[in-house]
Amino acid sequence: MKKLTLLLLLISRIAMAQQPAHKKAIIVLTYDDGINSQLNIAIPQLDSAHLTATFFLMGNMTETTLPRWREVGKKGYELANHTLYHPCLLTSVKANPANNSAIYTPYMMLREINEMNTLLFALDGKTGGRTYAYPCTEVEVGGINYVDTLRKAGLAKYARIGGGPDAVITDFKNLDPLKVPSWAVTGNPVTGEALMDFVKKVQQSGGLGIFMFHGVGGDYLITPADAHRKLLAYLSAHRNEIEVTTFMKAMDEVMPAK
Repeated sequence: MKKLTLLLLLISRIAMAQQPAHKKAIIVLTYDDGINSQLNIAIPQLDSAHLTATFFLMGNMTETTLPRWREVGKKGYELANHTLYHPCLLTSVKANPANNSAIYTPYMMLREINEMNTLLFALDGKTGGRTYAYPCTEVEVGGINYVDTLRKAGLAKYARIGGGPDAVITDFKNLDPLKVPSWAVTGNPVTGEALMDFVKKVQQSGGLGIFMFHGVGGDYLITPADAHRKLLAYLSAHRNEIEVTTFMKAMDEVMPAK
């Protein structure tokens, strides 16, 4: 009888060790470009809801906004890399011709990413790996895919790409850590119900869902402030079922151990 009890205890411990450490669902809130509506609306809403997020910053900070972003980092939000100048194909967006990704090389991109990592260190003093988001979700510059070049350079531990409202991640074993899908939130306008529906899909699958926001209540690619607030309220009300964390921490949690 004693041997049977010990055997059952051993089986129970093995089963517990094999269970995933994360909750039923993981949600990551990410915000691109370091724009004013994030400082003025999104972050106060996040503070009120006691939720965290990741902000992909670029080199557009000013003497006014840089100290504010430093305070954001002190609160525990993740400050992440979105390059210095946000190069994109000018066929899809309007921007400075000097930042046309068609005239970039992989080396030029890596140089920008490296320099932005240095700027982020000056902001928050954190060493170690950084996360990255591809500008305009483009993985090519000058017609060359630079994902593997970035991988070899070791400048980003994880990198986020784009996707739609079906970008729910469940296959962690085959997930490329430098091509992590997200929902690039857009709408006419997007509603709080649509945002919550995405979360519910993640809950049903027990997976990982990543939001990509830009403007909140202002700026561009706008998510209305009320819709954003409704999403945060839903996440707060379901804390026991949903883990809301930063991009870095979520990926550390779900990626298979090597």
